[in-house]
Amino acid sequence: MSALPGSVTSEPLIPVLAVVGVGLIGGSVALALKRAGAVGRVLGVGRQLKSLRRAQELGLIDDIATLEQAAAQADLIMLATPIGAMGPVLRAMRGHLRDQTLISDAGSTKVDVVQVAREALGERIAQFVPGHPIAGAETLGPDAARADLYEGRNVILTPLDENPAAARKRLIAVWERCGARVMLMDPPTHDQVLASVSHVPHFLSSVFMWQVASSANSDQRFALAGTGFRDFTRIAAGSAEVWRDIFLSNRSAVLAELKEVRQALDQAEQALEDGDDQALYEFLERAALARRFWASRSGLK
Repeated sequence: MSALPGSVTSEPLIPVLAVVGVGLIGGSVALALKRAGAVGRVLGVGRQLKSLRRAQELGLIDDIATLEQAAAQADLIMLATPIGAMGPVLRAMRGHLRDQTLISDAGSTKVDVVQVAREALGERIAQFVPGHPIAGAETLGPDAARADLYEGRNVILTPLDENPAAARKRLIAVWERCGARVMLMDPPTHDQVLASVSHVPHFLSSVFMWQVASSANSDQRFALAGTGFRDFTRIAAGSAEVWRDIFLSNRSAVLAELKEVRQALDQAEQALEDGDDQALYEFLERAALARRFWASRSGLK
């Protein structure tokens, strides 16, 4: 039906969105933009047809597409895949991309992702604006997606010199319509900071969980574990594929951070071994005060 004379029609911010990897992260982007009325049609791309059909049943996506179809039709392509899959995905789409198509990602590292994107996209690198939403959970798959996942959360963009200003502004608008706060950062700084506050915590949680699960009396330990154990190990339940790729992609920054953690652990362990109650108290008190201050400032518990 054509518009009536004198009427005003407005196209959504993203007429066609393609989500590659319709799980918690990608599915939540689709739901948030649908709720905001900022997207027209959503294409879902993935390795498992069963998962894509479930995403369609849940209303996360409207149609299932191949990488080539998504590249040829989408105005925005959101890559929510493990980092190790991004190179092949981008190479498959490169020859089918329209000039106006914008591509971004939700990867937890940025230096390696940018390098992979440059190699895969070549002269089309200007269409790729790297990003990282600081949001997630240990739950997986389309059923984990939530329209409110990004409300009040930080999203980091690490724009490239080649990105047109219009592309940056459009992607910022997309995340803001999802309810997020957008921050701009360069890739090396992003990777260093996230190694400290995201990657190493997950590494330590997984190592500890592995140690407990490998003990001779693990059943007894798990039977007696309480809320502290639950809170500390929650993130260890995340996707092994995703986190393996993150650790390897950001290996140098994670290793550097682990050295500092080991030094702190040695310091606390020495105080315990020496029976130095004052040193141990000061160590614990400083940690407690820092945690309370961060929680208060962040509005978290």
